[in-house]
Amino acid sequence: MDDEQREFEAWAVSRQQGFLRSAILLTGEQASAEDLVQDALLKVADRWSRLRAEAPDAYARRIIYNGAVTWWRRRKRETPSAELPDAGLAGRSEAWVAGADVRAALQALTPRQRAVLVLRYYEDQSEQQIAETLGVSTGTVKSQAHVAMRRLREEFAIVSAEEVR
Repeated sequence: MDDEQREFEAWAVSRQQGFLRSAILLTGEQASAEDLVQDALLKVADRWSRLRAEAPDAYARRIIYNGAVTWWRRRKRETPSAELPDAGLAGRSEAWVAGADVRAALQALTPRQRAVLVLRYYEDQSEQQIAETLGVSTGTVKSQAHVAMRRLREEFAIVSAEEVR
């Protein structure tokens, strides 16, 4: 194994869980998120000699975001089934269950709004970094964040009002 391959493997291992958490927030599904991250890591590996000196994190995030948008569009075209889906994995942690409201609210946003919020508040990126990752202007990032936060506030205000009743 050469130094370049070891360097990529070390980078991939150090970033994989963070990318996975972000992808889960973007898709709302573990399996789809894992597929997005694996695809991103494979594409980064193919271009590692060029990317290692540049911005492999931004490139991987862009692949994950674009894949999430494609996944979302494909999912919108799916037709409902009479059969119920699997209930999911047993034994999920309390933290995961406690965040269910937030994840559900994120899924109600558009893919770009969701990506902006995940990159800004989960990955703690600047507006400029988000704009570069998503291939949009910083003004678009600001407006998408503003609209998304307003929608989330409205969603949680409705939930809070229903809980009071």
